[in-house]
Amino acid sequence: MSPARIKRALRKHLLLCAVLLAGMAQAALAQVGGPSMVMYQPGVAYKAITPAQPLNPAAKRIQVIEVFSYACPHCFEFQPYAEQIRKSLPADAEFVRLPAVFWPEWEPFARAFFAAQKLGVQEKSNQALFAAIWVRHEPLHSLQQLAGFYARYGIKPAEFLQVARSPAVSAEMQRAMRLEQAWGVNGTPTIVVDGALRSGEVQSYQQLVDVTRFMVKQARAARAGKRAP
Repeated sequence: MSPARIKRALRKHLLLCAVLLAGMAQAALAQVGGPSMVMYQPGVAYKAITPAQPLNPAAKRIQVIEVFSYACPHCFEFQPYAEQIRKSLPADAEFVRLPAVFWPEWEPFARAFFAAQKLGVQEKSNQALFAAIWVRHEPLHSLQQLAGFYARYGIKPAEFLQVARSPAVSAEMQRAMRLEQAWGVNGTPTIVVDGALRSGEVQSYQQLVDVTRFMVKQARAARAGKRAP
């Protein structure tokens, strides 16, 4: 066989090997769940909460809960991704926010959240409060200062303070803290789905979005009484 024919045969052999190796790699990935398997691995990217602790046991839709704080810079950075989750949820799921209180400095923000909810201005003021704190760096550290912020939404400071300091808001805060402890939340932002699954170790906010969508599918399967494929 001439040197030229040997080279051509060798090239064909190497090409065939490359094709076979690529096929074997794809098959292996398919068997273990694809290249994102680690991302969705139970105990890593998400964790099961046993027993499940739903925020609202009577909820008809899957609850996708963002555990957050206005005092958390990572939560501020995550807001565009949180909106991405909220706007892309299927019809059988709903987006819910729940404030965390890891330090005493976070308490005014949790009280403000529940007070704003009761006064009907939480949703419309949510992004604006993040911007006031982290973009404009307004001095909003106490309930009195936060009362001034919510006055922009037609809430009288005295009314805001009365609601924020009420036994009803204190009870909601205590319940939120008990749930977050039961869920194993130790950082923010964290996503909890139906009180049964929570996000774990992810490498980016976009991965947290992707894991959330995966957990919603898992929760839907659980509600249907079967495991997701």
